Amino acid sequence: MARDARRSVRGQDGPGGEELLRLVVADIEELKGDHVTVLDVREPTDVADYMVVVTGRTGRHVRAITEKMVVEAKHRDAPPLGVEGDRDGEWVLVDLCDVIVHVMQPATRELYQLEKLWSPVVALREQTGAPAP
Repeated sequence: MARDARRSVRGQDGPGGEELLRLVVADIEELKGDHVTVLDVREPTDVADYMVVVTGRTGRHVRAITEKMVVEAKHRDAPPLGVEGDRDGEWVLVDLCDVIVHVMQPATRELYQLEKLWSPVVALREQTGAPAP
């Protein structure tokens, strides 16, 4: 589904693009998500503008980060189009239309290495503490 069609499904009321990305990263940092990587995927795909990969230390931590993002997105009139994997807390995908977030436990992140899958994509931000785009 093209990005514009995805936006119309969600509605245009809430933040999108870079603004939504900044808010998501702030939510992640508030709950101490580790090794935050932001990938700009506008060129290679029309599925989203940005992909965020973050590590949660435990299943409980992964679920807490995810829950915070979902609750805050709903308060911002940008509810997720979908959330997958939140039951196990090993790898949770949160689809916020313009921003797709992968919250993973360390072993899962190491195994799948999503950043390498998107290696042609330039990482906008790596590691916590770096300024958001």
